Amino acid sequence: MTTSPAVPRTTATAPLLSARALHVTFPGRHGAARARAVDGVDLDIRPGEIVALVGESGCGKTTLARSLLGLVEPTAGQVTFDGRPLEYSGRALKAYRRRVQLVLQDPSGSLNPRHTVYDAVAEGLRIHGYGGDERTAVAEALSRAGLRPPERFFLRYPHELSGGQRQRVVIAGALVLEPELLVADEPVASLDASVRGEILALLLRLRTELGLSALVVTHDLGLAWNIADRVAVMYLGRIVETGAVEQVLTTPRHPYTQALLSVLPEAPGTPLILTGEPPDPSRIPSGCRFHARCQILANGEAERAGVAEACRGRDLDILDGAGQTQVACHWARTLEK
Repeated sequence: MTTSPAVPRTTATAPLLSARALHVTFPGRHGAARARAVDGVDLDIRPGEIVALVGESGCGKTTLARSLLGLVEPTAGQVTFDGRPLEYSGRALKAYRRRVQLVLQDPSGSLNPRHTVYDAVAEGLRIHGYGGDERTAVAEALSRAGLRPPERFFLRYPHELSGGQRQRVVIAGALVLEPELLVADEPVASLDASVRGEILALLLRLRTELGLSALVVTHDLGLAWNIADRVAVMYLGRIVETGAVEQVLTTPRHPYTQALLSVLPEAPGTPLILTGEPPDPSRIPSGCRFHARCQILANGEAERAGVAEACRGRDLDILDGAGQTQVACHWARTLEK
């Protein structure tokens, strides 16, 4: 295994992974309308960049991540990797998944309790017919994941490890194939607070040492602040705000982003409590899909800005925002005029 230099993160760099007009729909139950889990998403991840995909449960984050991994074939739109469209044939997907690896939320569920740490990490090498020195590759992956000396962990079983160590084994299993991109779905959600910082620091170190890119799926904007270069906020199947993490999280423009930020422990002022649950993706409302829960519409600000009718009746794609965040919000648009 070789160490690649860290890649400079710049918006001028061509994307490593891109989604364009991505749609994923699922059949409705008992004759209901099809559910639009992902509903026209554009997303880029550049070399060496960490992007946080943030939103409430049920907003489509995991479905989007699975479609980017090739685990769910999009209904429409396209995923490209390294400039080439993703193909869904068995051979093409196998090659792709060697370059793009998944890190799951629950390490206990990710690891076979009957497999030793060595076998868990070596599994990917065996699936992909690795022709090198397996023992050396496994040891290097464990060492990079912070399990040192690696040989001490070879014959251990998952139940003999702490939660943080199990998550490091899962990360080592992804690293052993020398991927270019990690997709981490709630990578620290099941860990104690004392361990979360260690795993986040590990992901940042891997980005620096290996030039790895990462998509981190999370409901926690605080986590996004600690690890991401850019953040994409998702609501009801669509990205509603995206931009550099400092811009989005210090000057949020979408009312949904503002509400998510307001409940963080360190946030100033009174939390903006979101009423109700996100609508059913098989019954997406007309107009802005957030309008039924929007505090700006409820408190009359949208009416005073002259956009209340548009909020209720006209959907809005993400706006251009050269040098700023991009946002899908009629009210935010009026503030820029």
